[in-house]
Amino acid sequence: METDNQQADIRREKLDSLKGRGIDPYPSCGDPGTDTSEALKLDDGQQVRISGRIMSRRLMGKAAFAHLQDSAGRMQVYIRKDKAGEDVLGLFKELDLGDFIGVEGEVFTTRTGEKTVMVSKMDFLSKALRPMPEKWHGLRDKELRYRKRYLDTLVNAESSEFLRARSRIIGSIRNLLEEKGFAEVETPILQNIPGGAAARPFTTHHNVYDTGLYLRIAPELYLKRLLVGGWDRVFEIGRNFRNEGVSTRHNPEFTMLEVYRSYTDYTYMMDLSREIILSAAAKLGEGFTPAVDVSSGWKKENLWELIRKHTGVEFSPEDSLEELKKKAASLDVPPGKDSAAKVVDRVFSAHVQDKLIEPVFVTGYPAKDSPLAKSSPDNGIFAERFELYINGQEIGNAYTEQNDPLIQREMFEAQAGEKSREGIPSGVDEEYLEALEHGMPPASGLGIGIDRLVMVLTGAESIREVILFPMLRPEG
Repeated sequence: METDNQQADIRREKLDSLKGRGIDPYPSCGDPGTDTSEALKLDDGQQVRISGRIMSRRLMGKAAFAHLQDSAGRMQVYIRKDKAGEDVLGLFKELDLGDFIGVEGEVFTTRTGEKTVMVSKMDFLSKALRPMPEKWHGLRDKELRYRKRYLDTLVNAESSEFLRARSRIIGSIRNLLEEKGFAEVETPILQNIPGGAAARPFTTHHNVYDTGLYLRIAPELYLKRLLVGGWDRVFEIGRNFRNEGVSTRHNPEFTMLEVYRSYTDYTYMMDLSREIILSAAAKLGEGFTPAVDVSSGWKKENLWELIRKHTGVEFSPEDSLEELKKKAASLDVPPGKDSAAKVVDRVFSAHVQDKLIEPVFVTGYPAKDSPLAKSSPDNGIFAERFELYINGQEIGNAYTEQNDPLIQREMFEAQAGEKSREGIPSGVDEEYLEALEHGMPPASGLGIGIDRLVMVLTGAESIREVILFPMLRPEG
């Protein structure tokens, strides 16, 4: 059996042969023709042109069968010497799996019921110099699939479907928000101060200004500047970057939806997040096995009650750090040098999170740990905030936005001190505070992790299945 290198050498010889005969192996193409999915609907006798990659072929002396694949599907073509001519058939027999051609001809149905194009004309469109994986042998290794995603989506229909589903879900979200009057905007990825979340940023440098910059960890503070500027309904679907762990649920580069609406509070975002997710699930339709039925659930649950229910231990936002650490240790959760908020989060992650399968809005987060949120007017200890969990994963986060510039300054300064103790770049965003001082209307905001949402709606087991090119350790 020929090795891949031997096959590559043979293909290069064929490339030279084509050039020597005056055939351009990489010509321009002015007519893509009809998508295969539409060509398959045509009646027998109709003329059609299709273009695609040769995925299979069968040579039979004076004739040949092949399947061409494009992004819409694949269709059989039949090349006969007496119909297409000796030159066309001869050229086709020299081609390899993976090469691209365009064909024209009449549609007919074979005796086995397969729609086929009887080729009368063929154009050579592109030469593949490396062989495709044979029936997916040799690309079963998951990391190799992610590293060579272009081959994964070419020959693995399931992978391609997950990723096309992602596109449909994002399109559904965008359409729904636009119908509701939200304006889609773009905000800076390179930022002077990494704000809008508590996370470790990636750093970079701008040569002309000779200044250090950060890849954004969230677009929040720029989107809320637009609320000050009179944009009452805005959203952004874009990349965030966090220099943290990699797992089946985490990728350092990920996609977030962030939505902001003036004159609303966080309860509005409960309704909106439910509508967004149900609409996306409906748009996706059948063909997938979702991780959970998102049509049920959607209850509100209190953070502290959930911890008590699933651990039997009473935690309170008024507990001291030492009390929290002792309680965490009794549950075999090592607190380390964590802050009070992180101790509670570790307990929640270890004993509660995986049990939240149906969609649930978790409330009761302390205001001191929610620096961009308003405190509850009923009990100032708590923030007007929720986190949305589905299938044991945090899918979204929302709150009533803090629009008091004096309180926001206090919260920023406290947060900056906390970040400094953890070795995370910090600073007070004076430009944002100046914007707040010009007046921001009451508002609420919502963030939904697109990658995790796609996982839930498609049933994908890893975040890498739903990201086209996930972060991988460099080879070598």
